[in-house]
Amino acid sequence: MRYTGVCARGIVTPIFLSGDDLVEMICDSVCAAAKHENFDLYDGDIIAVTEAVIGRTQSNYATCEQISDDLRAKFGGGTLGAVFPILSRNRFSVLLRAIAMSADKLYVQLSYPADEVGNALFDARTLERSKVNPYSDSLDEAGFRAAFGHDTKHPFTGIDYIEYYKSIGGNIEIVFSNDPCHILKYTGDVLCCDIHSRERTKAALRAAGAGRVLGLDDILTASSGGSGYNADYGLLGSNKATADSVKLFPRDCDVFVKQLQEAMKARSGRHFEVMVYGDGGFKDPLGGIWELADPVISPAYTSGLTGRPNEIKLKYLTDAELYELSGEELAQAVRERIRAKDGDLTGYMVSEGTTPRKITDLLGSLSDLVSGSGDRGTPVVLIQNYFTNYASE
Repeated sequence: MRYTGVCARGIVTPIFLSGDDLVEMICDSVCAAAKHENFDLYDGDIIAVTEAVIGRTQSNYATCEQISDDLRAKFGGGTLGAVFPILSRNRFSVLLRAIAMSADKLYVQLSYPADEVGNALFDARTLERSKVNPYSDSLDEAGFRAAFGHDTKHPFTGIDYIEYYKSIGGNIEIVFSNDPCHILKYTGDVLCCDIHSRERTKAALRAAGAGRVLGLDDILTASSGGSGYNADYGLLGSNKATADSVKLFPRDCDVFVKQLQEAMKARSGRHFEVMVYGDGGFKDPLGGIWELADPVISPAYTSGLTGRPNEIKLKYLTDAELYELSGEELAQAVRERIRAKDGDLTGYMVSEGTTPRKITDLLGSLSDLVSGSGDRGTPVVLIQNYFTNYASE
């Protein structure tokens, strides 16, 4: 009989540096953890690796100057608009410096009362008390301050992002609107800085007659002056490395997961599934911030992690269908129902209330919570028993 279900362990690793053999070092770390902490490895175990260490070992970095050169080549260096950036020192401040360097004049259009991932410019109750309609009203900074005042410090960081973003470049002017096309009053050249809504934003601007329209995902899709790059996501998923550089989202992750899978098979004799994860897909209930500032939760994973869970809701089963049973008779009936379940329970009452998200999104969120974002030193997470259920032996 099994006495535990899903188990996720943060694996302590060396501090990975540029040029390190990440596959070999992760194999060493996982196998050493199993040996010294006396747990077994099994077929079907999952190794999740944070994107940060892959980008670091790939030396996938870019400086402000390299980013600025690519932007200037694509936009021409005149007046530029940047719409819907998130409010983040880690995610956007260095990019903003590079964008400002690339243009003679830069208009930054912020959404309000919060950015795309929930970082608030001000308390939403202030908006409710105002006469401003966020669906139709666009404001310059003077109008914004008149309507909402100067209490615009981020609740977690204490940063006033309006003042902070203006301070990054002397050519920056801030405007406020939830209509992406408002920026066209200032310039026809627009860089869309949103993450998950970027394609809608680009389409709206092009339909409104904008000139050159690109997204962060269109910048540094190839090397600029020897920089790193990401052919799929460009600058999306990047974060601050130094005051003048960013680490980009890692590239060639599909190659990496297969290499690590093969190496762990050779080392342990076990068949592992492997994935790369970035931000988890969860929302803070207090601050309202949605964690996902990366373009995807998992940019690459092995084939065994494809799909969505196909689970029966035990609470429904025991409360509504098997309510007359108890004890071992109930347990055995539940196991039989699980073993006999259809391959796809979508739309069936027995699956109502289960989680229909992608397996890799669930695993990535789990891994992000286990590894944390600070000083735990566990950029690799070993997940066991994920595909077991109440009927598993």
